[in-house]
Amino acid sequence: MLYPENGEAMQILHYKHSQKYEPHYDIFHDKANRELGGHRVATVLMYLSNVEKGGETVFPRSVEDTQTKDDSMSDCAKQGYSVKPEKGDALLSFSLHPDATTDSLSLHGSCPVIEGEKWSATK
Repeated sequence: MLYPENGEAMQILHYKHSQKYEPHYDIFHDKANRELGGHRVATVLMYLSNVEKGGETVFPRSVEDTQTKDDSMSDCAKQGYSVKPEKGDALLSFSLHPDATTDSLSLHGSCPVIEGEKWSATK
């Protein structure tokens, strides 16, 4: 069970042209983040805007052949499983397995915005 009192505050993210977020895990080894609650078990990413091109959320270690790739995707989004930002959609991802070990497939990032801007929120 995920308890609301264990969650972090909501964060608003804004990406302009060419901005991105390098692939990372929501697992923390530094003292400051461990004291703030430690690893993120789950994250909800809410898309607050559409992006004309780019800005996809990508999971580069996921199984690539589970998704059809086409020309509407950025090159970054073609490397793993990706989700195109659509205003009003949300993405739930888990960082840990039920036994609290890191899920290696949870590596994720934000592809560069090619056209438009990307607004999102995480909780």
